[in-house]
Amino acid sequence: MILIGMFDSPFVRRVAVSMKLLDFTFEHYNWSVGKDFDRILKHNPVGRVPTLLLDDGEALPESAAILDYLDELAGPERALLPRAGAARRQALRIMGLASGAAEKGVAEVFERVFRPEAKRHEPWIERCRTQMQGALAALERISQQRGIGNWLVSDRMTQADVTLACIFTYLTDALALTAERAPYPAVRALSARCEALPEFQATRLAFAAPGG
Repeated sequence: MILIGMFDSPFVRRVAVSMKLLDFTFEHYNWSVGKDFDRILKHNPVGRVPTLLLDDGEALPESAAILDYLDELAGPERALLPRAGAARRQALRIMGLASGAAEKGVAEVFERVFRPEAKRHEPWIERCRTQMQGALAALERISQQRGIGNWLVSDRMTQADVTLACIFTYLTDALALTAERAPYPAVRALSARCEALPEFQATRLAFAAPGG
């Protein structure tokens, strides 16, 4: 399998970390949505990453679809997303909140990178920031309820932990979310615990703003 996209994208990275956790061998095309846009378009008509090229030539174009496919390959005992019930719903809730925070963070980054300063709409940037912080505050409450040092859903790491850690690291890097600007100690502790693992360290890439 071939994974397309740079590891400074939290969505690409959560796929890469998951593949390593599940012991899947893959090749990595370190393509940027900026300078490599035309190459990505050949495999994904939306021109987005991640895209996973399967061995038979099929292309999966979105991280949630890719993660679902990987869990199916891994089987129910090894899958990173719980199979059913309250644990699955809680994991999906956490992943939805984290993905929402990331999307608003990406929107703020793109507003500053691609739009000339004179044309930036500060109320829109502030709205994105408010939505991002709202999601992070909800994730902090969930993390506090679970207790620092515990995984978010069960007694083992799930996709909820992987996704939140990848996304919080991205937001911290891309938007300079210091502890003073974003005081979420339980989320920070979970992220640090994940980032210490070899699967995360192997996919760590300093954020670089995309360019056209």
